[in-house]
Amino acid sequence: MANPLPPLSLLESRVLGTLFEKQHTVPDSYPLTLNALVSGCNQKTSRSPVMEATEAEVQAAIDNLRRLNLVVETSGGRVARYSHNLDRVLQVPAQSAALLASLMLRGPQTAGELRISCERLHKFADISAVQGFLEELAARPAGALVVELARLPGARENRWAHLLSGTPQQESPAAAGTATLEERITRLEAEVAALKAEVARIST
Repeated sequence: MANPLPPLSLLESRVLGTLFEKQHTVPDSYPLTLNALVSGCNQKTSRSPVMEATEAEVQAAIDNLRRLNLVVETSGGRVARYSHNLDRVLQVPAQSAALLASLMLRGPQTAGELRISCERLHKFADISAVQGFLEELAARPAGALVVELARLPGARENRWAHLLSGTPQQESPAAAGTATLEERITRLEAEVAALKAEVARIST
């Protein structure tokens, strides 16, 4: 049985991933306003590819995700706020939803990379735990949500990609190498920023 959802656009999957991420990393600001969601989608760190989506484009993505019940608008207050319905609609556990969110935000990753990138969304005990949930998502009776990509020349591990935007295009080795380097730089920048914030908090 195929996944019943229509393929999501890159921006729609970015919106969904951002909502899941911010629910766990900034719970006090969740559900998110449109302005906060635009900022989250266009972040320069922990995103691949980096985007420059406009407010109107993000609003259109939200509207489509609401039609699919993947996003819910919270009524009340002066500003509309949005939350995700990812795990409920797809009927997956929180661990699997965290993996899907990371893949939507950062693109294809190995199980080891996913364990690191999911650290703030869900703490996996080890790489084999990540691998187990990925394999469950790939063998899902209701339709696979992830796929294991063919190993690239020189790579030690296979990477995984989500299928919410349709079948992913396999990158050329050169492009994949560049993407991997960019992901490492992005991850290091995020870690440095987190360390700076922690030092500032301790010193105040």
